[in-house]
Amino acid sequence: MSSERIATVQLGTGGPEVGVQGLGCMGMSFAYGPTDGDEARATLERALELGVTLYDTADVYGAGENEKFIAPFVAKHRDELVLATKFSLTVDPADPTKRIIRNDRAYLRQCIEDSLRRLEVDVIDLYYMHRRDVNVPIEETVGAMAELVAEGKVKHLGLSEVTASELRAAHTVHPIAAVQSEWSLFSRDIEQSVIPAAVELGVGLVPYSPLGRGFLTGSFVDARKELGDNDFRRQQPRFTGDNAAANAALLDPVRELAQARGATLGQIALAWVQQRAQVHGIAGVVPIPGTRKRVRVEENAAATHLVLTDSELALLEPIAARVAGDRYADMSFTSAGRA
Repeated sequence: MSSERIATVQLGTGGPEVGVQGLGCMGMSFAYGPTDGDEARATLERALELGVTLYDTADVYGAGENEKFIAPFVAKHRDELVLATKFSLTVDPADPTKRIIRNDRAYLRQCIEDSLRRLEVDVIDLYYMHRRDVNVPIEETVGAMAELVAEGKVKHLGLSEVTASELRAAHTVHPIAAVQSEWSLFSRDIEQSVIPAAVELGVGLVPYSPLGRGFLTGSFVDARKELGDNDFRRQQPRFTGDNAAANAALLDPVRELAQARGATLGQIALAWVQQRAQVHGIAGVVPIPGTRKRVRVEENAAATHLVLTDSELALLEPIAARVAGDRYADMSFTSAGRA
């Protein structure tokens, strides 16, 4: 498969021009166990060489440490990349499985200043509301986010894990460049109403976990047996026990296509996501697979040159409906939990 630079696309109507695949930076310092900092930094550089220009982090990743980690890279290449980060979500120190969500203006103001400081920048290119606080009207939150645009601290606004109605309400206040939600061969709930709303409004899609947190690559089966104690995938229902065993069997058609095309399982899964733009007519689909290894970012970027045929797409079509277990133990803080 080709290893040339990836193509570019505009992320939403009026959004930034970015590579058709971005890079999720969370795992470089958070959630997936021990990491090699030098290799992770080399991965950031290799991704840029390949044309990956959208770099995604959040203030909750390592309580700000992930933003600090990528800051030197951002400073070195500020004019070459699009920097995305998020606010509103924190983890309860006493219970890592418990999430605290705040969307109020005062908290937003605190978060933007903290992120700007940690990232060592004057402006964030794409700023997301990470999760929805149902106690605060979304129009109020987006109105406060729009103030940051007017002040020059943020260029474009994004929302993560919102419903179609929430997206429409937000868009009446200020244009939304992108919605970030989980979207993969295993997770397709946003196709029911969120995708049609995004198409209607000209909003781009940034699929997170397009590789099912590594499960779609075949790199592990049962998280509790194969992954370390500090790996958060051990808490996710799809990756443990009977669910994991049942879901592993669903990879057979992915494996079949990978073998036939001389590709990896992950490349087939990413190619499927990349082609959603054509299937649904969305104004830009830019998945952000996360990795901290150069060899993986090269593999992922190569997937943008792989086009699946109609018959191959048909072979993959039934998978999502057969997946066992929810994406999270608590789905209330996702768009599917509020739909």
